[in-house]
Amino acid sequence: MLTRKQLDLLRFIQQRMQECGVPPSFDEMKDALDLKSKSGIHRLITALEERGFLRRLPNRARAIEVIRLPDALGRGPEAAEAAAASAPEPRRFTPSVVEGGLSKQPPASPSPAQPRAYEEFRGVSIPVMGRIAAGTPIAAIQNQSHSVTMSPDFLAGGEHYALEVRGDSMVEAGILDGDLVVIRKQETANTGDIIVALIDDEEATLKRLRRRGSSIALEAANPAYETRVLGPDRVRIQGRLVSLVRRY
Repeated sequence: MLTRKQLDLLRFIQQRMQECGVPPSFDEMKDALDLKSKSGIHRLITALEERGFLRRLPNRARAIEVIRLPDALGRGPEAAEAAAASAPEPRRFTPSVVEGGLSKQPPASPSPAQPRAYEEFRGVSIPVMGRIAAGTPIAAIQNQSHSVTMSPDFLAGGEHYALEVRGDSMVEAGILDGDLVVIRKQETANTGDIIVALIDDEEATLKRLRRRGSSIALEAANPAYETRVLGPDRVRIQGRLVSLVRRY
């Protein structure tokens, strides 16, 4: 059974898909549900994904797909309101999912008539290179401490590494203290990308990249932190965020 907010969000996404052919942005969803921050939208989407109503597709903008609708929505808004009104108060949300676009849908079992290639199920070993600050920058990336195995579906092409997040400056982007971020190694990125930035060759931090003329702005996703604007000679891009793993 869904809560009222979950029903409202699912209805809004479905209506926007029918009208425009693309899902709404997180800002549009936040405004439609009258929420104060996008972190609430992240939690609602994750809850709907866990329950099999939505699916997020990796490495695509606005990659949200409505898989099914509850019976209440199918019978119209009056039935949906009645179902939401009778829903019990939600307990504290404790999902066990992989954030950052990873789907809860398990891979379908191969059938004898259509066997799937073994490589589809082979994991990729990603080195964990220490910790990264999502807050005040800390020492630069360390040497490899251990490795994690991931499905290639959650990776972009190229070489990858992982870092453990420390701090809360990216919470409104759905990145929490203790998460494991998977980074694609690259020296360039587009404005709006979440990147690993090396400052003055001694500090590493996880921030959203913004370009302001010839300067580089490292923007937090938490209003408690100020945006740092630096000269291009002080910042080196070490990679771009492609996936996120959360343990419970």
